[in-house]
Amino acid sequence: MSMLLYLVPVALFLGGSALLAFLWALRAGQYEDLDGAAERILFDDDSDARPHGNNPL
Repeated sequence: MSMLLYLVPVALFLGGSALLAFLWALRAGQYEDLDGAAERILFDDDSDARPHGNNPL
């Protein structure tokens, strides 16, 4: 029974900190573009690729 005196406040603290982190992520716009990263992988973007002539190996 005495262990509950430690575990209940720890559980409430962890739950509250997770809720605060989620609310911060919502306000920071982390969930604005959910499909962007999934669609971005499908497009061929050669601007970031190195030219084939600069291969050091």
